Amino acid sequence: MIKILKYGEVDDSEIFSRGADPVDVSNTVKEIIDNVRKNKDKALKFYAEKFDGVVLDGLEVSFSEIEDAFHQVDKDLIETIVQAERNIRFFHEKQKREGFTLNKENGVILGQKISAIEKVGLYVPGGTASYPSTVLMDAVPAKIAGCKEIIMVTPPMKNGKVNPAILVAAKTAGVDRIFKISGAQAIAGLAYGTESVPKVDKIVGPGNIFVAEAKRQVFGIVAIDVIAGPSEIVIVADETCSAKFLAADLLSQAEHDKRASAVLITNSEKLAFEVQNEIENQLKELSREDIAKVSIDSNGKIIITDNIDIAIELSNAVAPEHLELCLDKPFDYLDKVKHAGSIFLGKYCPEALGDYFAGPNHTLPTNGTARFSSPLSVDDFIKKSQFIYYTEEALKKDCKSVERFAKAEGLTAHAKSAVVRTEK
Repeated sequence: MIKILKYGEVDDSEIFSRGADPVDVSNTVKEIIDNVRKNKDKALKFYAEKFDGVVLDGLEVSFSEIEDAFHQVDKDLIETIVQAERNIRFFHEKQKREGFTLNKENGVILGQKISAIEKVGLYVPGGTASYPSTVLMDAVPAKIAGCKEIIMVTPPMKNGKVNPAILVAAKTAGVDRIFKISGAQAIAGLAYGTESVPKVDKIVGPGNIFVAEAKRQVFGIVAIDVIAGPSEIVIVADETCSAKFLAADLLSQAEHDKRASAVLITNSEKLAFEVQNEIENQLKELSREDIAKVSIDSNGKIIITDNIDIAIELSNAVAPEHLELCLDKPFDYLDKVKHAGSIFLGKYCPEALGDYFAGPNHTLPTNGTARFSSPLSVDDFIKKSQFIYYTEEALKKDCKSVERFAKAEGLTAHAKSAVVRTEK
């Protein structure tokens, strides 16, 4: 049963705890990465048999498999995927950046040039569930940014195929190539390249603890987005909210993962107990009841505060991945939110809207990293270069300043490189 805590009457460690620390898998992941670096496709096929239970002749999804997927997926779901892609594209198109050029005196030109990252790798989770929505969230901003090649990796099913809904989403979003590989070995394949899998420049996308650790270990060889932790939600609600709505939203996070975190902060003791009872009733209706129950019992909590302002302060301290403001006037509190990955406003905006359909990205910072990180966006798929142009006259004007700085730092060759151009 979900815990109910009264803020001010319990230690802060109970309020802000995020569950048990994850198991250390760094040595296991290092071994996998080293094997893939050395043995390439052979290692990827070995791990597909060991971890996914399939023997693969080839790692890449064929054109015919993608075509077949459109015949296997319900037409209504295909239309939903297409509409979701449009919504995601509509939102992310607004994130496109432009370079700039500045003209100064004496013919000096300064500027910034925007370029797309050429090859990106998308990790799309599988296993206990498959996520075509993640394909759209990762691929659409990469496509808008102008990435030359988008490579996707995702676990195969027991029949050696990829979930057809994932293939439909990949085709819809413009993914170029798809490989049937999972876990740390998939990250290693993207980072170092194999006979089949291209080496990429950046890897994005959420995954389990092995994927997260692999991304940590290959960072520097390639760029990564974030080290994703278990999914989490904080809901700030007042007495006007429906306990049924709130229980459903908390359980929508809890069913992700046994380590997921679902927290309600409210100023209503009556609502707190109503939600506690409602969670127990709704749990019985879930297809993933066993997972959700462990999450709720281990990491779920309802915190009672004196007022909504304190509730917002607690939420800012947590810096949650998802924040729902289930309040009568949510926009009155929006500016008070300092740290959150994605914010859902009002009583008719469940977090599931953001997961699938509304348009903003669902790849979000977790574990309090919303204090300094942002949702996945077009910015994650671009890089910036600066440029500088000086005339002879302009260099003569600034030469002494450059020389002074260089000598102050003991770098006489730096000073000489400027001075030599101004000497007769």
